[in-house]
Amino acid sequence: MKSRKIIKVLFKKELLDVLRDKKTVIMMLVVPVILYPLIFMVALGIMSAVQSNLDTNTYDIVVDTAADKGDFYDYLTKNSEGQEGSYTLNITSAEGGYDYMSDVKNEKYDVYVSAEYIYSGAEDMTGDEGSAADDTAYHEDDGSTKNSSGLGEYEEKRVRIKYHIYYLSSATNSNYASGIIYEHLKDMNSKMSRQILYDSGLDAEMTINPILFEYDNVASGKQSMGSMLGTVLPFLLVISLLMGIMYPAIDTTAGEKERGTLETLLTLPVTNRQMIVGKFLTVALIGIISAFLNILSMGTIAIYATKMLRDNGLINIGNVSFSGFIPVILIGIVAILAFSLFLSAITMCVTSFAKSYKEANNYITPLMLIVLFIGYIGFIPNMDLNGAVAMVPVANICLLIKELLVFKAGVDAVAMVLLSNVLYAFIAIMLLSRIYDSEQILFSDGRGSLQLFEKRSNLKKGGVPTVSDAWFVLLFGMVLVIYVGGMLQTKFGTGGIAGTQLIILMLPLSMAVYTKKDLKQTFSIKKPRLIDVVGSLILMIGCIGVGTSISVWLANVFKDSTAKAEKTISVLGEGNIWVSFIVVALMPAICEEMMFRGYVFSAAKARYKMAGTVIFVAIAFGVYHMSIARFFVTAMIGAAQALVVYYTGSIIPAMIMHCFNNAFSVIRLYHEEDVIRVMPFMDESNFGLGRGVLMFLIGAVLMAAGLMLVIKKHCDKKYPV
Repeated sequence: MKSRKIIKVLFKKELLDVLRDKKTVIMMLVVPVILYPLIFMVALGIMSAVQSNLDTNTYDIVVDTAADKGDFYDYLTKNSEGQEGSYTLNITSAEGGYDYMSDVKNEKYDVYVSAEYIYSGAEDMTGDEGSAADDTAYHEDDGSTKNSSGLGEYEEKRVRIKYHIYYLSSATNSNYASGIIYEHLKDMNSKMSRQILYDSGLDAEMTINPILFEYDNVASGKQSMGSMLGTVLPFLLVISLLMGIMYPAIDTTAGEKERGTLETLLTLPVTNRQMIVGKFLTVALIGIISAFLNILSMGTIAIYATKMLRDNGLINIGNVSFSGFIPVILIGIVAILAFSLFLSAITMCVTSFAKSYKEANNYITPLMLIVLFIGYIGFIPNMDLNGAVAMVPVANICLLIKELLVFKAGVDAVAMVLLSNVLYAFIAIMLLSRIYDSEQILFSDGRGSLQLFEKRSNLKKGGVPTVSDAWFVLLFGMVLVIYVGGMLQTKFGTGGIAGTQLIILMLPLSMAVYTKKDLKQTFSIKKPRLIDVVGSLILMIGCIGVGTSISVWLANVFKDSTAKAEKTISVLGEGNIWVSFIVVALMPAICEEMMFRGYVFSAAKARYKMAGTVIFVAIAFGVYHMSIARFFVTAMIGAAQALVVYYTGSIIPAMIMHCFNNAFSVIRLYHEEDVIRVMPFMDESNFGLGRGVLMFLIGAVLMAAGLMLVIKKHCDKKYPV
């Protein structure tokens, strides 16, 4: 009872402190209640005004009457008079020898329409179809075509007119006018077709449209509307919840450090657990309120927009009773509550490492990118909430809301999402408790600041990078890999992959040199013992076994991601095996290890304990490969390599592990049949549940054995567990 009273008092105190912050109030109240509707109404008004202006504007059209003898010019003149208040066409007949296309480019005219004869039927003497540019033929009144050189008559040809519509897509009026001309030409074409068929004694409608069809949507109005909302609403929910949580999380952790009130709070007769619960409940409550206000605002806008589109006939969803969504909304509220607990806890874990408000904003940016990247899963078609995805944070809540809105979510899926988010929140709270038990983290001395922008003359020689240095290298490196590396790979193929690896190597190396770091210590350059190499190889063989089992299982879940990876591998398979070995096995073993198990690892190790260091490096390594299907296996291998470097103090065994793993993939790529003949258990096409479980268990045993060989001689004071 006493503990509850203390938590209640701390909760009220934290809530008052947060609400005093103008940023929190603005993000929680002003943005969803005022700014969102205002933006929508202003945007809608601007769009309506622009559309109204386009519909009533006057457009200058030039028509070439030489080739079509004025047919389209006359047709356009007769049929361009629309209803009152519609657009007006100012039509001009083109004069020969004048460059009207230049006038369109200079926006003097909106559209220029030219025409030419297209002859179809018999072929001329060269074997090509005749055209208006063919000066050896001419069209006579009797419909036949003769050769003016006296070589005899061709077979009868039919003559068509081809119109060219020249417009300027970068000019709004020209772009809109081209659509008007297109519709008139289509209408003229339809009328002429019917007239030709009528003159031939045929039923025009029966000939042009021999079959009739119509679409009958069997989905209910609620399902149609839910499908539209389910694509965008979950993503907006994640954004609003994250934005609502971010500022109170920063204020209750890093903000309190910056104000110097944390020390005072720790001197009070309260436990760390009570303090953490009070802070956590405050952040979660603010996040939930912010999310609900955002949902209410965006939901109202969505309902209004849907009603407007339906009334104007732009969408057909029938008469929808919004009361039918009440059960869905209630379940969604519970799901949002569970997700808010998890997101609040993980956000507080990240911001707790910062010593100032500014630094916390830098730390939270990668978390935002990861959350938004995963939240994009709601836009992927045919992505269902199955057993595997239901355990993935962020993705599960997005897909659950999407399926709730189309009335597809089952009880099992709802229960799994709720339980998994509560479980993840509990784990994050436990981690947060460990953070607040560490004085090294709470009262850091600033060793985590970014040193890149400091004067080089002020930097001391030696030491290892800071965590901020590592974050900068990771984020900036990812941008370079995505854009520069992507362009290199598109243009140079295998050579581009090699260039991407050099980018990964040179970035941390240049950063370490510029900030005067000890290269030997930063990149763990040390001669390993033979037993370390042997243990590392056994560990990697186990990782391959476990990873293969996991990969086969995930391939059925993330089929699109797996297909992209297979496409990349097939491109490599078209080259030379030794070139592929250098590019795929040797270069990543050096470049990626120098980045992750070198630069990033040394920065994390100087700041965190062993578990935090390994997890940080593993997640960074998994995310860097930018594949949901490969993330778990890649992160597992990255964790194994980080453990080897941690206990041996040398990066070389990790490089050998990396090279061995990738070399095995290259061999399988070029000699898959031989590999399967020698190791039939690696045949993924005949990979049953029993074989997968057996390979997983054997791999796990080998991983444990290899790790024990590495750890056995290094479990001393220098490398504590």
